[in-house]
Amino acid sequence: MAGSSQSINYCELYPFGLQEQIPAFLLPIRRGDTEPLVDLQILLHGVYERAGFDLAIDYTREPVPSLGEVDAAWVYELLKEQGLR
Repeated sequence: MAGSSQSINYCELYPFGLQEQIPAFLLPIRRGDTEPLVDLQILLHGVYERAGFDLAIDYTREPVPSLGEVDAAWVYELLKEQGLR
């Protein structure tokens, strides 16, 4: 259409595994504004600590959904190091 403007929507995928750090990403905002870098790993750690999830989650139970053998062994060792298993 002549005279109309169309916006282009797009998304980006940042895949990561359980044993990997969550990738940081630039948060798109209005055109012309500086996109802030969002570090979800730091944000989630902060929420976890402030909310006291270490006191609310029963780490002796198996996770749902269950993990694959390699990830389950990694989680077990991580929890053991933290004194939660």
